Amino acid sequence: MNTGPAATNRPAATSAPTSANSAVATNATVVTNIASLVTNDPSLGDGSPLGLIQDAAVVIEGDRIAWVGESSKAPASDNRVDAAGRAVIPGFVDSHSHLVFAGDRTAEFNARMSGQAYKAGGIRTTVAATRAATDAELSANVAKYMWEALRQGTTTFETKSGYGLTVEDEARALRIAAEHTDEVTYLGAHIVAPEYADDPAAYVKLVTGEMLDACAPHARWVDVFCEKGAFDGDQARAILKAGMAKGLQARVHANQLTYGPGVQLAVELGAASADHCTHLTDADIDALAQGDTVATLLPGAEFSTRAEWPDARRLIDVGVTVALSTDCNPGSSFTSSTPFCIALAVRDMLMTPDEALWSATAGGAAALRRTDIGHLTPGARADLVLLDAPSHVHLAYRPGVPLIAEVWRKGVRAV
Repeated sequence: MNTGPAATNRPAATSAPTSANSAVATNATVVTNIASLVTNDPSLGDGSPLGLIQDAAVVIEGDRIAWVGESSKAPASDNRVDAAGRAVIPGFVDSHSHLVFAGDRTAEFNARMSGQAYKAGGIRTTVAATRAATDAELSANVAKYMWEALRQGTTTFETKSGYGLTVEDEARALRIAAEHTDEVTYLGAHIVAPEYADDPAAYVKLVTGEMLDACAPHARWVDVFCEKGAFDGDQARAILKAGMAKGLQARVHANQLTYGPGVQLAVELGAASADHCTHLTDADIDALAQGDTVATLLPGAEFSTRAEWPDARRLIDVGVTVALSTDCNPGSSFTSSTPFCIALAVRDMLMTPDEALWSATAGGAAALRRTDIGHLTPGARADLVLLDAPSHVHLAYRPGVPLIAEVWRKGVRAV
């Protein structure tokens, strides 16, 4: 696993104080009796990419990590939390989801899993339901699925528009998303809107013009589904460059369904992340290895569509930074569970348990170009998860078991 991008500009780690009575703010919280602490800093603990510290403690001051080290050397504090021999890991960073939607596509999934042809509208079915929903209904849906994810250890969420496909519906989707997260992505280029089926060039003009003008103030990112049946390389380049000219940063749905230009376009434009990366040529792999674009893998989509698994081993072995995310959406990956995706990645994408956890935390942070999350070192945001297990390996070792005992977000216990 490539630890470079996740470590860039990170607050410097500090070693354990020499005295158990070292001064600490009176309002600090000390979490002690941690069986195994994942810091994601190789300079700490065992020197591995996970920076494991055994029999550890963490000090939280406000919304930040103030200290990490061996439990016996923890600073004194009246506010102590006993982890009771549990493992502690950074909160998961879910860098790819589609949560602003209404309705579901149960019939589509049932048909697919039953080997039957399904002729309904796919994404267009969700578009119709989303357009018909009220703002309150859409916001409640986002809150529901983010809470569901939080209870499973996800403390940072990215989510996208893409189920409105009109100026008004895309803008309101982003406004609603921004009420719940800072990581908001403009995906007007999810598919060509039904009204423009016979004139995709006109839709690209809308996405790069009036729709972008309405949406850019509410988003941090611009995204495009660069795929046969959606947007080709030239269209995708125009959409991404227009968004970047408005101050948005790029990310790309790339090479999910077949080989195509998406991955190399992402690297060419300096996109933070190329997402899916299921069908990759040697040239695609080389481009990712030589650039700083993260390859975000979404095993929930392959699980839910019985598609070919991405070759995570090939990417990691050549030094590509890999993130792991849920792709939570009502059509192709209706899961909000990062632990489930970790288990899939280990079982079916040949990642080690260490690599999968790193990719779901530090890797996700790199895909969002964030240096304050995805690791537990002094100065980082105090997002931590207590597992009902002594080691992070149990996330893959015990798939499907609810192992999340506590979730702390911004220094406050949220679950």
